[in-house]
Amino acid sequence: MMGENRKKGFWLDPRAKLFLILMCVLASMVAPSLGYQFILVLLIALLGVLFGKWKYAVNTVCFYAVICVLTVWIMTEMTGTLRTMFVAFLGLFHKVYACGMLAGIVLSTTKVSEFLSAMNRIHAPKKLVIPLAVMLRYIPTIQEDWRFIKDAMRMRDVSPTPAGFLKNPGMTIECIYVPLMMAASKAADELSIASITRGIENPNPRTCLVQIKCGAADWIGMSVAVAFFALELCVQGGVIG
Repeated sequence: MMGENRKKGFWLDPRAKLFLILMCVLASMVAPSLGYQFILVLLIALLGVLFGKWKYAVNTVCFYAVICVLTVWIMTEMTGTLRTMFVAFLGLFHKVYACGMLAGIVLSTTKVSEFLSAMNRIHAPKKLVIPLAVMLRYIPTIQEDWRFIKDAMRMRDVSPTPAGFLKNPGMTIECIYVPLMMAASKAADELSIASITRGIENPNPRTCLVQIKCGAADWIGMSVAVAFFALELCVQGGVIG
């Protein structure tokens, strides 16, 4: 039976989060200028702050600001083939950065049980839901393994940074990337077995202690996303100068 409890603090329905990701993809595709891309990143950072991800929001905005400054400098100072190469790469980077940033927030704030219950409410097919549910647990598990591997390798004086790779690439690959790939393969098998054991393929409706229902925060967030996307379309179409 669906519980009546709601999360303490800021909480969004998983369905609203998926809608925000969709709108973020569309907004990144039609962004008329670099300024609108930066505003989109700021809006996503605000969402991260509301979720309590202060450090994540600040770091991602600062990093993107540096990339924006670098992009402007390249477009004004560089010429020829080198400029074309960097502009092409940075253009793709700007299109996917906001989406990846929002996906990181969604992955870190969505529990598998909440996600499965929300997908059951919209009657999503199991072939789509099961891979997404496993992914929600897979990425945090790999991040945890990565931290353990880095701590272990620092004890052996092997740096996981690019500088350490350039200094001793063979040792870095052997002591860091090979264990990480083995851990990733093992985690995939364990998560698949755990998901089946916990009845992820059960056709009956799922229950959740958290009430899955779109509230005021969900509708406000989705409205802001739609309004920003509509603004970009108006600017792109010349309706607004």
